[in-house]
Order: sequence, then C-alpha cells, then structure tokens
Amino acid sequence: MSHHLEGKNAVVTGAGRGIGRAVSLELAKHGAKVVVSDLGGSKAGEGADVHPAQQVVDEIKKAGGVAIANTDDVTNFDAAERIIKTCVEKYGRIDILVNCAGILRDRMVFNMAEQEWDSVIAVHLKGMFNMVRHASRLMREQKWGRIVTTTSDAWRGSPGQPNYSAAKGGIVSLTYTLAGELGKYNVTANCIAPMAATRMTMDEEVKARFTKLYEAGAMTKDQYEELVHMPGPEFVAPIVAYLCTEDAKIINGKVIGVSGGRVGVYAKPFELAGLYKDRKDGPWTMDDLIRLVPNTLMSAPLTIM
Repeated sequence: MSHHLEGKNAVVTGAGRGIGRAVSLELAKHGAKVVVSDLGGSKAGEGADVHPAQQVVDEIKKAGGVAIANTDDVTNFDAAERIIKTCVEKYGRIDILVNCAGILRDRMVFNMAEQEWDSVIAVHLKGMFNMVRHASRLMREQKWGRIVTTTSDAWRGSPGQPNYSAAKGGIVSLTYTLAGELGKYNVTANCIAPMAATRMTMDEEVKARFTKLYEAGAMTKDQYEELVHMPGPEFVAPIVAYLCTEDAKIINGKVIGVSGGRVGVYAKPFELAGLYKDRKDGPWTMDDLIRLVPNTLMSAPLTIM
C-alpha cells in the first residue's frame, strides 16, 4: 500500500462493480478510506443487493485498507446526503467524491418510453448533482476536495442511446461548471471518459451486436477486435486516483479519455467559424444565409491539429 492518499476519505458511487469497484480498490491501495456506495441493482437499474458493495469492502479490508459499504440510492436527494454523511460520520470528513453510478436503457429515440428516458437521466445526471450538491458544500468549507465524474464517448452522440448520451453530455457540462465554481476553494472537478470492459459495455448481447456489425461490413476487423477485446477497468482506476491527489491540483475542468494504455485530454467546445454583421443593420435575411453559410460556417475545419 502506498501513501499518496493517506489521510483522505472518499465516496465512490456505483462502486460494487466495474469501474467504480476498480476505483475503490485503487483509492484504498493508496491509503484512502472509502465509502463503497452501490445500490446493487441490475444493469437496467432494477432491484437492490448489498452484496456487490460488501464484496468490494471485504477485498479492501483483506488488502489492509479501510472501507464501509453503503446501499443508498443516488437518485434520491436525501439519500445522497446520507451517503456523504456516512463518510463524515465514519471518517471525520469527505475529501474525494467519484461518481460512477450508472444504468442503461437503450432504445432508438422513436421507440423510447418516457420512463426509460427518466430513469437513465435520474441515475447518471441527477445522481451526480445530488452527490456533488452535498459533498461540495463541505469541500468548499474545508477548502480542499477532489470530484471526479464519469462520462463516456457517447457524450459526443451515440445512436440507440439518446438517454445515455444526453446524460453523459450533461455530466460534462456540469463538470465544467463545477470546476469554475469550486476551483477558488482548492476543489477540483474533472471528468473521465473511459473505455473499459464492464457489464454495461461488454456483455454477450453487446458482443453479438458488434459481431453483426462486423459481418455486415459496418466495421473493419481491427475495429471489431479492439471493441471485443476492450481493456478492463483496472486501466482506468489509476488515472482517477491520480486526479484525487495533491499532485493533480492544477488539473481542473478537464475531460480525460482513458482506455488501456491511452490517456488523452478532450478539447473544450469552441466556435469554429462565424458570420458577423453590425446589429444596427438588422438581423440576417434568409437570402443572406442561403448565400453565405455553405462557404463559411460549413466549410470550417472539423478538427484541430
């Protein structure tokens, strides 16, 4: 066990499996005391089970670390406060919050039910708000904190996942806002965009979908092999733990992609091109836009080297 996070206390949501589990183990390995929070539901968010969170706690304790299990629901505002209070009451304060809780209810937008939309937004986006709302007040008062949120490459758009991609895009925007609001209090907020094999990303149903796409010629063999042999969450956890250290205090408001041996930083959205006229001359006319847009706004480079 190293000591990079000695004396720090952490809450990790969605910590019973996948990335949350790997992050909990990694934080504990570096000396943090961890509240392993997981409702224990299915991939679709159904049911509850204490065993996933408790199993991670048992692993941490077996390795010589300190942890406690929690099964409160992040979608409930008051329950989220109880999760934070568990950390404070058990360990004295909260220093680190890592939001990994998530579910999937995939469907094309024209087939999606209202409840499928609401449930995914509730866990990913509202759940993140609930947690940071309660944690940030304490971090602000003590003038130290690390918040790490979890988005996905789906935040840039993912057919068949309108609810998930919308939630993940909202998480990025909320993280940018947190960084601006909390940075002056020595509280950082960063977002990871992981690609890792978990029950959400790589079960038999997902593999079968990739196989059909490959057989239909929709992806190359190399693309197919990369997807079906996606690296595990253990490749993601060290980056998260690093963001929680004092050494990472200069990193704030970043979206960091992680997959296997790759660690990258996404560009923040910015204006690629524009049309400008003096407001005194009135608004743009339809004829102006038809004439100018194709060769100005639509001819802007799509990537920055």
